Amino acid sequence: MRTNLTSQISMNNVSTRYYKPENAVERSVITRFEKITTNIFESMDEGTQHISDEIIAKIQDRQREGKFCTIALGTGSSLRPLFTELIRRHKDEGVSFRNVILFNLYEFYPVNEGAGSTFSHLMKQFISQVDIDRQNIFTMEGSIPQDAIIDHCRLYEQRIQTFGGIDIAILGIGRKGIIGMNEPGSQASSSTRLILLDSTSRSEAAHNLGVDNLPPCSITMGIKTILGARKVFLLAWGEDKAEIIRKTVEEKITDTLPASYLQMHTNAVVCTDLAAAAYLTRIQRPWLVTNCEWNNKLIRSAIVWLCQTLGKPILKLTNKDYNDNGLSELLALYGSAYNVNIKVFNDLQHTITGWPGGKPNADDTYRPERAKPFPKRVIVFSPHPDDDVISMGGTLRRLVQQGHEVHVAYQTSGNIAVGDEEVVRFMHFINGFNQLFDDNQNQTISDKYAEIKKFFAEKKEGDMDSRDILTIKGLIRRGEARTACTYNNIPLSRCHFLDLPFYETGKIEKNPISLPDIEIVLNLLREVKPHQIYVAGDLADPHGTHRVCTDAVFAAIDEEKNAGAEWLKDCRIWMYRGAWAEWEIENIEMAVPLSPEELRAKRNSILKHQSQMESAPFLGNDERLFWQRSEDRNRGTASLYDGLGLACYEAMEAFVEYKPL
Repeated sequence: MRTNLTSQISMNNVSTRYYKPENAVERSVITRFEKITTNIFESMDEGTQHISDEIIAKIQDRQREGKFCTIALGTGSSLRPLFTELIRRHKDEGVSFRNVILFNLYEFYPVNEGAGSTFSHLMKQFISQVDIDRQNIFTMEGSIPQDAIIDHCRLYEQRIQTFGGIDIAILGIGRKGIIGMNEPGSQASSSTRLILLDSTSRSEAAHNLGVDNLPPCSITMGIKTILGARKVFLLAWGEDKAEIIRKTVEEKITDTLPASYLQMHTNAVVCTDLAAAAYLTRIQRPWLVTNCEWNNKLIRSAIVWLCQTLGKPILKLTNKDYNDNGLSELLALYGSAYNVNIKVFNDLQHTITGWPGGKPNADDTYRPERAKPFPKRVIVFSPHPDDDVISMGGTLRRLVQQGHEVHVAYQTSGNIAVGDEEVVRFMHFINGFNQLFDDNQNQTISDKYAEIKKFFAEKKEGDMDSRDILTIKGLIRRGEARTACTYNNIPLSRCHFLDLPFYETGKIEKNPISLPDIEIVLNLLREVKPHQIYVAGDLADPHGTHRVCTDAVFAAIDEEKNAGAEWLKDCRIWMYRGAWAEWEIENIEMAVPLSPEELRAKRNSILKHQSQMESAPFLGNDERLFWQRSEDRNRGTASLYDGLGLACYEAMEAFVEYKPL
């Protein structure tokens, strides 16, 4: 059973010429904006195999010379696939790491008994599964006294030099461009030192390590130490890394983006998959560096870019505009700017529909959705109990109002996103209700109320909630979801709480997707036999839950397809995005316009989820509330269409169709 189908989604069919040039001359042409050597692979698996080959070749060269190979290594999601591949080579192919000297890139401080320790994770994920000699492994100490840190860091640097410096440094990259744990503001001359972490770095690292909280500081190798390595690999996988990779590789060196210092290294290599390379010029704007293999999406992307660059709507673009901006090939293909303009204008116009379920008794030749059958059975899969209204609340209401049978499937309980004060508030109400109206004074309620108050009074940062408290938090979110469904006129009988098991760990780190998760989704699909399915398309979801939930749906659909299910032949699958980002306009296949009244109704739907307002734990550095992010995104999409010369709406929700492999 395939359980990672989201990793195979590619929004654009990128020509291999753009990421696998045939020769050095062609490479120099298409990479003219890149200041660091960047190798782009079709997939993360291909990339990790290639990097493993290079690392193992260096280790074995040193073995033949009778020398050590010194490697600096961190932790994080980008490095885990590499660890998996190196472990496989060790176990299946007999690759030995006996001559490896390993230096940990960073350690959190202060660390007590290994909690939140990067070294303990490095041991678990890699070191303990290969044959590196334990005496050849070095790490910073996260528990030393504060007044000993300076000497400790100096000795760490001296030890690196004792082994002749670092042969290979293997890095990931944070959302703010940090390498090691060098925060923005780090200098190129910095060495191993103690550094204070900001909230973004802490939350990202906590998520990567699967812990709920981390110490406020880190002891990290400095920029100078990393640049002293003879070879540096920077690994990045997935579209959530695309923007930071573009800045690192193509923009100027700046201390606000520590990874950009790698431009100073003569043997640094950035390794990405196509998703992480998506914003590099040769991938996103290939017409600026070479001749193109034009397709409809690339043409749409080029014209939208040209409009935004010049501040013109599509139908006002001229031949001169095309010639002056590297798009003369399109004039040769289509004869004139007018012909290209009309093509792209009509293409975008046909994505707009007020009938997301299809308009009955209408010509659907140029509509995103088919007219028949009508009404349709629809399932909206919502990873958390508010993603349905945050991401597509206007479309959801429109589907109901237009007579379709709409089901909402809440895939997880969302319990870890409920603050403790919400539990106290609800328990206070229940206990008060019990005292006022129950003459028998139900002792279970009183005892549970006292137990929970005591638990919270003694709870320390990072402590896991009890199973009872997690259950109550799940009930709070269920109640809010039911209220929102009722507000949107969805019968509660069509409100499904799947409570997928992978989520129920009580902490940030979740279990891998498994057969029970998929079977729960599969049973619902077989029961409803939908004509339309809506799923989360947040492939860059910062918390991962959206992606896992979508993988569960796609795996279930894959099973049904292999089984020859008849209902699936008449079903379309639409991907929405949430509060974090919108689909690029070249990829949008259905745009549902919202009036001011509909946008206000969507806001009211989101506000039904009161526990997710100010107290939601995953708002990050973005101070906007979820309804504000959602409205800004929807208005931004409408503004983009308006700027291109199409109809002007208050807001728009956008979708991309998923076609099962």
